[in-house]
Amino acid sequence: MQDVNNFDAVKIGLASPEQIRLWSHGEVKKPETINYRTLKPERDGLFCERIFGPQKDWECHCGKYKRIRFKGIICDRCGVEVTRAKVRRER
Repeated sequence: MQDVNNFDAVKIGLASPEQIRLWSHGEVKKPETINYRTLKPERDGLFCERIFGPQKDWECHCGKYKRIRFKGIICDRCGVEVTRAKVRRER
């Protein structure tokens, strides 16, 4: 049995441009960031919830789905997948 806390070396490297392209999906089409009145991200903008994921856990942009029981559903109104907000970090 191996001990997970005992290791000899750790190797860290930069990802190649091809590797980054394989990780990516979605396309930002507008330069807008957030709506100054509602403080919500603009659709197809730099902070778009449809592209990068929801800002709040288990809640879509329009508020139609607001619970964990709707996990994985894509809202038919706003197009946001109901999932954890943590996915914004990797998308």
